[in-house]
Formats: sequence, C-alpha cells, structure tokens
Amino acid sequence: MKASSRSRSWRPRGSDFDARRYHDVLLAIFEAVRAAPHWDADSLPRILAQHPRGDKPASADAENGFFSKIELVTAYKQLTAAGELPFERHVLRRLQMKPVRTASGVAPVTVLTRPAGCPGRCIFCPDVEGMPKSYLPNEPGARRAAQCGFDPYLQVRTRLATFYAMGHAAEKVELLILGGTWSAYPRQYREWFVRRCFDAMNEPAVTGAEAGYVPQQDPAPNTPEQTGALVEAQARNETAPHRNVGLVIETRPDWVTPGEIAHLRHLGVTKIQLGVQSLDDRILALNRRGHDVETVRRAVRMLRAAGFKLHLHWMPNLFGATPESDRADFARLWDDPALRPDELKIYPCSIIEGTELYRLWREGRYRPYTDEELIALVADCKATIPPYCRVNRVFRDIPADDIVAGSKRSNLRQLVQEHLAATGRRCGCIRCREVRETAVDQARLRMARHVYITDTTEERFLSFETETGQLAGFLRLSLPANVRAPAAETAAVWAAMPEIAGAAMIREVHVYGPALGIGADSSGEAQHLGLGRQLIAQARLEAREAGFAHLAVISAVGTRRYYEALGFRRAGRYMLAGL
Repeated sequence: MKASSRSRSWRPRGSDFDARRYHDVLLAIFEAVRAAPHWDADSLPRILAQHPRGDKPASADAENGFFSKIELVTAYKQLTAAGELPFERHVLRRLQMKPVRTASGVAPVTVLTRPAGCPGRCIFCPDVEGMPKSYLPNEPGARRAAQCGFDPYLQVRTRLATFYAMGHAAEKVELLILGGTWSAYPRQYREWFVRRCFDAMNEPAVTGAEAGYVPQQDPAPNTPEQTGALVEAQARNETAPHRNVGLVIETRPDWVTPGEIAHLRHLGVTKIQLGVQSLDDRILALNRRGHDVETVRRAVRMLRAAGFKLHLHWMPNLFGATPESDRADFARLWDDPALRPDELKIYPCSIIEGTELYRLWREGRYRPYTDEELIALVADCKATIPPYCRVNRVFRDIPADDIVAGSKRSNLRQLVQEHLAATGRRCGCIRCREVRETAVDQARLRMARHVYITDTTEERFLSFETETGQLAGFLRLSLPANVRAPAAETAAVWAAMPEIAGAAMIREVHVYGPALGIGADSSGEAQHLGLGRQLIAQARLEAREAGFAHLAVISAVGTRRYYEALGFRRAGRYMLAGL
C-alpha cells in the first residue's frame, strides 16, 4: 500500500499562543505555582480559579475562561526565554500535562507500521481494513498513526511536538515500532521505516513553524544506497537533538531466527516485544496461535544470547482457560528457566466484534471473566512478580465501546493495586518501585544484587535503591553459561554475530526519575548523578571476576558515544570492552 502523497500541514497545539497578551495575569499564576509549599492534583485548578483569562478563549484546549496546560507551558517557555522569569524545573513540572509520560527517564515515542497482512490466525485478533492486524481505529496510537498516513517521519515529529507542548523533555527517545509482526514486513520497508524515524529524531526541536510536509512513498527495492542512508541517519543521531536510547519492535516467536536477530541489530533494535500469550500448548492450539511453547523457549534463548531486553505479552482469559489455569500458567513465566522475562504486558482477552472469539461467545462456548474475577486474578499474579521484571501494562488501550463483552475497566491497574493493599500484599515489580518524581539523596542509596539463573545464562540484576526499596537505577548483566560448549541457540547467535561470542553482556542500563535534557543539571534527581557509570563499573568488575575476557553492550544508536567515553569500542553491532 502506498502512503498518501497529499500535503499534511500541522502545528503543535498551543504553538500560536502569545503570552504577551496576558502578561500580568500569567506572571501572577507562575509566581503562585512557584511559591506553593505543597502540590497535588487540585493545586493548579485553585490557582487558575483566582486568575482567569479575562476573555473568551479561542483555543479548544482552554475551557470556561481559564488557561489550558498547553497554553501555560507555552507561556512559561516564552517568558523564561525572554528573561522575564528565571527558569525553574519544578515550576515547569507542576504545569506539565501527564507528567507520568516521562517519569521513567525517557520520552516514549510510539509509531505504527502500515496496514498489512499477518501470518497469525489468532481467534481473538481483530482484522480491520486500513489498520495493522490486531489494531483498532479508535485506539489512541492507531488513530494518531492513521492521521499521519502511517508515515514514520510524520508520526515521530508530531509526537515530539506534543511532548514539547506538554512541557516534557524529549532529548532521550525510546522509539516503539508497533503494528503487528515486524519481521513479516519486507526488509526494504523495515529499513526505510527505521531510517525515516531516525531522520525525524535528527531534526531540531519542533517550533510550530513546520508545515506542508509531504509523506514519502514506500521504498523502492532494497539497494546499497538505501542501506547506506540508514547507516548515515544512525550516525547523525549520535549527536542529534533527539537521541535514540532504545528501539523496540514487536514480533512472534516463530519469526525469531539468528539471521533476523542480526538484522534487528543492524537496525539498532534493543528490545523485543514477543507475543507469547500463553504457556500452555493446549490453549495455544485452541486459540490458533500457530506456535507451541518450545518455539517460545527457543526464541527467548536466542534473543537473550544477543542481549535484547525481553518484553513478553501474556493474555489471561483466552478461549479454554479458567482463572485457576491462568494462575498456573502465569507461574510458568518464572518457574521455567528458559523464560523469566525482563518486562511484561498483561493483556486480558477482550471480545471484539468480527473475530472468531466473538462467534464462540455468541454461541455460548466462551465466557469472559467478571471484573471481580479478573481483578483477583491479576492481583494474585502481580504479587508473585520478581524484582527484576517490570509490568508495563495490565490492560490494553482499547476503547470501551469496542469491547463487546468482558471487562472494560481501563483503570484495572489501580483496582488491582487497591485489591493488593486490601489483602495486605504489594507488587514488587520495577514499575511499582521506580523513584519517579521523588528527590534522591545519593548518599543514602545502596547497591543491591538479585541473581537468577536461566537455562543458558546467569543473570545479575544490579540496582541502586533507596532505604524504602525504591529503584533509582539498575543494570542487567548476563553471563553466558558453558562458553566453550554453549547451548545450540546461543551458538547459532554467536555464529551470526561473532563479535559477542563468549562475552558477558550488559543488556540494559536504566536510571529513573523524570526525563532530563542531555547534560542537564540533576538537582537531586536520579538522572545525571553518575549512577549509570557506577553500575557499569560494577558490571565490569563482576564479569571479570566471573572469568570473562570481554564485556559487550547492546547499545542503542544514541548511546554509543556514552559507552565510548567509558572505554568501550565499536565491534560490529555492539560496544565491547576488554576486561
């Protein structure tokens, strides 16, 4: 399918707001925001109620004669840039829309690939014309992608513009490429798509002056020139205004091969979202997943050997499952040494009209769990998650109107947390322990180690924690087992990428706290306190003591120079240091 060739003019919301028109009232608002001794969700509305606009708002973002957050952020930037106010990060933080968006230290930018067929035939998966398989037009991310004609450059630029308009830093970008089975798209399309995403990140900050962009057509057959353009765009990103610190794609276990893994590293991919859904061969067959559990194990072994972060999808309430069987199935994620993922999305199965599952429901052959059953199930699951795993979602972002039957509780995570608290339990996953906006006293941080064994590696989760157990930063160190006689999957990966053969591997380094600009002053926040350097130094020490001669890093494109400054050198698709 060809991308639309018509021009698309766009401007970030609030970019035409002129602070000079409301100069005095805005100064009063910002002074009240700065001086407030305590801050909660009601603080800003109380201040705005005392300082109305004084005219009828022309912006759709403003309501009832009060300034919108977009307008306040825009005005604060204008007035501080003009020298009329000193810039104070805590003031901007209080004005931000959805501060949680960058509370994990990076700006997540999600883009979708063009609509295309999928090799899977899952009975629960919607297939809507004009959408990538499994995505619905009303999902926020899918709607934004469709508005951009699924053009990768335009999708990235509009998301960056939104971050700036909302008052967020976007210099460190985690790029998430969704839209179905990535590996099933033609290779030339994948290289073109990633290159255009890098082109978008390499441009200066969006100011609102851009307009009239014409989306490019799909790429011509793959040529050396196209591959060279990707490499050139990656090289530019090493010093770009928006550096890529992580690149994520989603695929199926049965499409993971050593050759595909090598190509993923060529693209700069660092994390894989793998649609596992169930660890029961009977359930996989009933739901027509097209692969078995052993295929999942092989895929995870190969991806771990290559250093990728492992992000698995798990679905309770599939056809044929019960709450009891789901509890047993979830336990396999941790009991099976071939699995033990780094991250997890819990996607309760939803009934969408037009799917095979919808027909089974209409015939009375499938029963969705009640809200009470689902909350209790997910709570029991979350209470068992080990400290090295992060649970990113517990419900897919499907609008309630698209769900025919079953739970429509988009605040399922909150309800689960309340259930855990009521039963005297808590979730110890990474997301529940992040410092987020909490100030960090570096002198009071302690380094913790959590060691666990997989069937091909010893994994060491090194972290800096506060006295109350909150995470300020962590590192994943992977030590391959039986280096002289590695597992078959490990040997195959090493044959495809010999630069990492026999090396210990840093699979992830992450420092938490609100995203800050590159080189920004930390002001008591976890980022830029040197925690990442200390974790890497500890990883080098432990890898050397374990008998390894080399330490590799699965570096994102935008972090290559960071590792070079720490003594790592470029080796093929990785960064490598001698021990």
